[in-house]
Amino acid sequence: MFGNLRRLALLLEYDGVAFAGSQLQPGRRTVQQVLEDAWMSFTATRIRAHFAGRTDAGVHARGQVAMLDTDVEHDVATVRSGLNHFLDNDLAVRSVVEVDSKFEPRRHALSRVYRYMIEYGRTRSPLSRTRVWQRRGHLDVTSMMEAADRLPLEECDWAAFGGRTAPDYPTVRTLHCSTVRQVSPHKLEYTIAADGFLPHQVRRTVGALVSVGERVLTPDDFVDLIDGPPSSVGPTAPPQGLTLLNVQYPSSVIDWTEGCVETGSRMCDA
Repeated sequence: MFGNLRRLALLLEYDGVAFAGSQLQPGRRTVQQVLEDAWMSFTATRIRAHFAGRTDAGVHARGQVAMLDTDVEHDVATVRSGLNHFLDNDLAVRSVVEVDSKFEPRRHALSRVYRYMIEYGRTRSPLSRTRVWQRRGHLDVTSMMEAADRLPLEECDWAAFGGRTAPDYPTVRTLHCSTVRQVSPHKLEYTIAADGFLPHQVRRTVGALVSVGERVLTPDDFVDLIDGPPSSVGPTAPPQGLTLLNVQYPSSVIDWTEGCVETGSRMCDA
């Protein structure tokens, strides 16, 4: 284990229920802490993992991306199987590829794709409670579709939709897609992609869309929320319905097919 440092990209899937989020937090179980501990068990070396983005406590991921530097000489298949051997059942490494030494999972990402699931108008299901937001009563899904479709797919200041941030925190992002789809008579999904998101932006967007579905807001009201004061949009939807589906990169930067894995979602038409 004394060779030159290599930079590895890891494609992660996890069940967010038992995690206090993706990033390290003292005294709390996080995805980063569990991954770094598994690496220590696997290689007897301590590393620091860097992620493409943060996920909150309770939020799931199918396509989170982590990056680490190491001097271990194992091939990528051995790294994947070795880490998975030491990981708990709620976190898995789906793929490992070697990347350029200048690769940065945040800076080089083209987009992040999230999906939020809602069940409504039916008896609650204990088996799905950790995967969807269960709502009583009817939702006007047609109005929700219209509202989601009218969000501007261009560079925009999303401060009203984000959580509280530092005064100098940049709040301009470019939305790539925003789509509500009915997947069964009592279930819908909201898919949203952008070059980046503010803290809690997706969950606040979903909360406001549900207000449209309840006819508290019209689609016009929903779009007008963009011009509101910072952190004014809500309510914030609970975390369990949200999954980070994919972080997309140029194929010249990272190509997951080298690791023989299907990365899943491609924007809103996935």
